[in-house]
Amino acid sequence: MRIGINASFARKPGSGIGQVTINFLQELAKQKTSHSFVVYLEEDLPEGLRLPKNFEKQIFLPIWKRDDLIRKTWWEKYLLPKKTKQDKCDMFFSLYQSATVLPNSINHIMLVHDIIPKLFPEYLNNSRKRKYWKLIEKAIQKTDKIIANSKRTEKDLIQHLNIDPTKITVNYLDVDEIYKKKPTKEKTAKILKKYKLKPGYIYNGGGLEVRKNTEGVIRAYKYLLETNKVSHWIQELPPLVISGKLMPQLAPLIVDVEKLIKKLNLTQHVKILDFVPQADLPAIYANACMFVYPSRYEGFGLPILEAMNQSVPVVTAKTSSLPEVGRDAILYCDPNDHQDIAMVMRNILRNKNLYATLARRGKERARNFSWIKFTKKFLNILNERNPQ
Repeated sequence: MRIGINASFARKPGSGIGQVTINFLQELAKQKTSHSFVVYLEEDLPEGLRLPKNFEKQIFLPIWKRDDLIRKTWWEKYLLPKKTKQDKCDMFFSLYQSATVLPNSINHIMLVHDIIPKLFPEYLNNSRKRKYWKLIEKAIQKTDKIIANSKRTEKDLIQHLNIDPTKITVNYLDVDEIYKKKPTKEKTAKILKKYKLKPGYIYNGGGLEVRKNTEGVIRAYKYLLETNKVSHWIQELPPLVISGKLMPQLAPLIVDVEKLIKKLNLTQHVKILDFVPQADLPAIYANACMFVYPSRYEGFGLPILEAMNQSVPVVTAKTSSLPEVGRDAILYCDPNDHQDIAMVMRNILRNKNLYATLARRGKERARNFSWIKFTKKFLNILNERNPQ
């Protein structure tokens, strides 16, 4: 078979879908298969990602070159279907939910990460976004097979988009290989020096979208400081370290962390790192005493799996897909109650045995996820859809 793959997000390796795209292609390239693959791109693959002879690349853009929603829609909805037909693809795999609708002659499989704009309408805050999301909904409904990255996403597709359950298969993702290795002492020292950090801080990262609830972490930390002044349950509260691209101009979708920290008089206790490149993140995780991520909604939740791979205790929300990923290896809180977030954090800080147990369990649980499993299940789906 000749299989097309939408690998557009390979141009954004720092994003979650970018990581998924690159790691899937790397693993698929290692598999022995008689299929041939056409990888469709808006920019060339990152340096170092080499594909074998049964892969070819197609790199193209519309006349509109600016990387925005106009180009995205044009590329996905109009150019991609034409290219796949010209290249005589038998099947096509979209590595994310997109606006692509293909001719009936091409069997279309789509990986759906989440349907966040359907659940959180505030993300559709202009007419272009609303129109684009309608195109995505239509494409999801018309696709022949859906791979959901979690059972939560599967349920959302059935409940909110009325997708036939028999059309959906759950296939769990994994993190980038960089998170599977402990940073060396030399690398750790270099990263800590770069960001002016000392080991043992409380860490929150993964993005500053309001949905991800960094505000809840900051308010929980403020509560811990205040209660410690009264009860002295710990000698000194570790500093809170927050990473994420600072874009206050995008409020109310993005938390203005600098403004909130000043308002709560936490400037001396909270360190903001801004955007941290992926190469530095394993050391940032590994040197934290815990990772706090009380996101109100995740289709999967790569950040908690990244932390678990680095043997870091995790505090996350008991909502959406997060308990599905973490199970009993991490601790859960009510994301809408900053005092509850604080109490769970305090349990880890006060209990060394709990800390050690969570570190061990998280690492063990993380071993259940792998790109080999994901890729082999994808290939099985391909073969099921074309038994000849």
